[in-house]
Amino acid sequence: MQRVITGFCSLVFSFISVKFALAADMVGVPHDKQMNFQAAASPVMEKITDFHNFLLVLTTVITAFVLALLLWVMVRYNARRNPVPSKTTHNTMLEVVWTLIPVLILLVIIVPSMRLLYFSDKAVNAEMTVKAIGKQWFWSYEYPDHGNFTFDAYILKDEEAKAAGHPRLLGTDNIVVVPTDTNIRILVTATDVLHAWAMPALGVKKDAVPGKINETWMRVDKPGMYYGQCSELCGTNHGFMPIALKAVPKAEFEAWVKEAKAKFPAAEGTPAIESPAAAPAAQ
Repeated sequence: MQRVITGFCSLVFSFISVKFALAADMVGVPHDKQMNFQAAASPVMEKITDFHNFLLVLTTVITAFVLALLLWVMVRYNARRNPVPSKTTHNTMLEVVWTLIPVLILLVIIVPSMRLLYFSDKAVNAEMTVKAIGKQWFWSYEYPDHGNFTFDAYILKDEEAKAAGHPRLLGTDNIVVVPTDTNIRILVTATDVLHAWAMPALGVKKDAVPGKINETWMRVDKPGMYYGQCSELCGTNHGFMPIALKAVPKAEFEAWVKEAKAKFPAAEGTPAIESPAAAPAAQ
């Protein structure tokens, strides 16, 4: 039943979102008049969208039921129709029912919720790792499986973003590049204050805590540009810490890695690690 409801809702909400975004060339970007989440481009985001749609239907049914019950009580038991009010104070069966029904509703919610939490927690059989480091107020990235090169990503000025084809306040001078159809482990930390690395279309949102490394993962299904921002109130320039990510086919990613190794320096203090999956690219 849940699958039927979520499938129907996904179809409806996808139609609503696409209706206002047919002219968009970028995959993971907010659109004008958008009414739903960004189009899911990862397995985690697909499950988040399905769970959201399921809860939306459930809460709508509950709200409609409570509203109908209130209207019935207001009409059936108002002072005009009941000049002598009832003196009833307890109804054992009614009290049992309105205690058990919320418990059953919570059980219906908690099962898919816990499944989603465990599914989105950590990467299983990760094929590569990207490390995101929050700083005041920009992001730094490291690729430990590909020579451990590192680079900073600063926000572009409005005219620079427009010239490069990025949305305003979301473009960066250096772009995070990842391969499609790859399980990618994301390690997130910070050097100064709390930040949060968030990519809405990929279902990723992880706190960046100084002195601690948090882990999450993603698998990008569709090539294209994806945009996110720091979603933790981290200071005066909190609104100017965008994330620009480009997902490309694996062959194109390997070519970019070779260029990046020559362009960007290796990260200090952390030895380079060549994973089996990354080894061919280093040759």
